[in-house]
Amino acid sequence: MTPLSEKKLFLFDIDGTIAVGNTLFEGTRPLLDYIRSVGGRAYYITNNSTWSNADYVRKFRDVFGLETDESQFVTSGYMTQRFLRQYHATDKIYVLGTSSYIAQLRQSGLRVTESPEEDVKCAVAAYDSELTYQKLVDICQLLSVKDIPFYGTNPDLCCPIDFGFIPDCGAICQMITASTGKKPRYLGKPSPEVVTLCLEDSGFSAAQTLVVGDRLYTDIACGINADVDTCALYTGETSPEEIALSEYKPTYAFADVQALLEACLNR
Repeated sequence: MTPLSEKKLFLFDIDGTIAVGNTLFEGTRPLLDYIRSVGGRAYYITNNSTWSNADYVRKFRDVFGLETDESQFVTSGYMTQRFLRQYHATDKIYVLGTSSYIAQLRQSGLRVTESPEEDVKCAVAAYDSELTYQKLVDICQLLSVKDIPFYGTNPDLCCPIDFGFIPDCGAICQMITASTGKKPRYLGKPSPEVVTLCLEDSGFSAAQTLVVGDRLYTDIACGINADVDTCALYTGETSPEEIALSEYKPTYAFADVQALLEACLNR
């Protein structure tokens, strides 16, 4: 465990950690100011694949009043895109996802289809706020009649929203698995590669890094898998009782982002 006073690279989950919906949690802005004041840098590692990096830059500026750049965001959608370009660059890929995410994949040069065509080589399920039953039928058809790889952008079962939670990619994939028997390989958090990319881009060391999130099996597991310190906040899905029962134990745990800031200042 490295003291919080030595942390310079903060890797924040977004939904349920520093914000929910269009509401930025109290303490987030001064914590970001503190990180800048000590010569550090913040990155945002999110399993929400419905938004592109450019979308997040606009939201942070227009809704939260925070200036960021695209390099600060590492989404499960980007991690999936990166993986597909490496292993399925010339293949036809079926994607269950939002129109925005499908457009993003196509713009990167990938051969994406939304139909269960015969020459599809793999199937991808993302967090899809535009989900229809026909999309579920199509991906189940592909996975049932063809022996092709099945990928999911992220294993999150639910996504925080103003009134509570709604189904996320993991829940969508569970429906598909229950119908086809096929289990996906997830490409976002808790993959340690998410942290590795941030370390390489920022130049900070693992000892200087802190992963901050509200979910144990994605955020905290991601940090543990990458061998960096972690911090759980009780503003989303995690509670002290859940930590006590979980195999994923955070290095630090605080009530909210304001409490994390106070701990950083009390060095």
